[in-house]
Amino acid sequence: MFRLSKITDNRLVAATNCLRCGCDRHSVKRGGQVQKKLLPAIAAWLVLLSGAAHGLTATTTFTVQMTITASCVINSAGTLNFGSSQGVLTSAVPGTSTIQVQCTNTTPYNIGLNAGTATGATVTTRKMTNAGNTISYSLYSNAAMTTNWGNTVGTDTVSATGNGASQSYTVYGQVPAQTTPAPATYTDTITVTVTY
Repeated sequence: MFRLSKITDNRLVAATNCLRCGCDRHSVKRGGQVQKKLLPAIAAWLVLLSGAAHGLTATTTFTVQMTITASCVINSAGTLNFGSSQGVLTSAVPGTSTIQVQCTNTTPYNIGLNAGTATGATVTTRKMTNAGNTISYSLYSNAAMTTNWGNTVGTDTVSATGNGASQSYTVYGQVPAQTTPAPATYTDTITVTVTY
C-alpha cells in the first residue's frame, strides 16, 4: 500500500492532471522544482483505484464434446421409369434412377439392390408384374450396362467410402426385347441396402 498521507489534495490533483496531459505545468512546485517524483506513486495509486472499481474476477473452464459413430443413411432412391407410353418391346429400353447415400467421413460402405418382389426374380433377371403377367429387366452399376448390380457384398454391390456429405449413385436399368404382355402398368419394388 502506498503512503500518500504527506501529499496534499492540491498536489494529488496537480500530479494527476500531469499524468493525463503528459506535461508538468499542473505540478505543484516545492523549492522551485516540480515534484515529478510523486508521479510514479500517483500512477500506481490510480491503477489500484481502477482495479477496485471493476472488482475481482474468477475463471474456470468446461469441456464441450461430441462422439461420432460410424453410420450411414439413404437420403433418397428415385423411381426408375422405363416410360409411360411404351409399345411393343422389339428393342431394348433403357432407364436410370439415382440413389443418394450419406455416411460419416472415412466410413467404408457397400450399396446392394435385391431381386425385387416378383416370384422367380433374381438379381440378374428382375421382373415387373401386373395380374400375373411380367416384364423382365436388369439393373447395372455402370453406364455400359455390363456390371450387374446385386446384393452380395464383395461380389456385385457398389462399394465406396463416406465423406460426410450425400453421395449420388446412378442405377442403370434396361428392359430387353421380349414378348410383349397385355397393356397395363407393370411395377416392381427394389430394396436398397447399405452395409457399413
